[in-house]
Amino acid sequence: MRALHHPDLASVDLATLLGALADPVRLSVVRQLAQAGGVVCGKFDALSEVSISTLSHHLKVLRAAGVLRVTPNGSFRRHELRADEINDRFPGVLPAIIANLDQTERVGVPA
Repeated sequence: MRALHHPDLASVDLATLLGALADPVRLSVVRQLAQAGGVVCGKFDALSEVSISTLSHHLKVLRAAGVLRVTPNGSFRRHELRADEINDRFPGVLPAIIANLDQTERVGVPA
């Protein structure tokens, strides 16, 4: 399994980060990662909404923007939020987004 490139978050600007999070499917992925801590590719809830190839594209966008880290896990790849690194670079941004996602679910508004 080839190694994937993960950008140094010092080189990621806020517009890139927010652009990657500006899609409902990617927000769904971020929500699941925040709740689960890490997910193997074939286990994403978003697969009920999109095909595996579309999900793969969304994961690539999130990885390129520095939102997640992908590590080999046997014959699979495990995806994890880079929450601490993002919070160091953009304090409070990711926790605010995740809290908003959780809040919209509680009041019955689709995220």
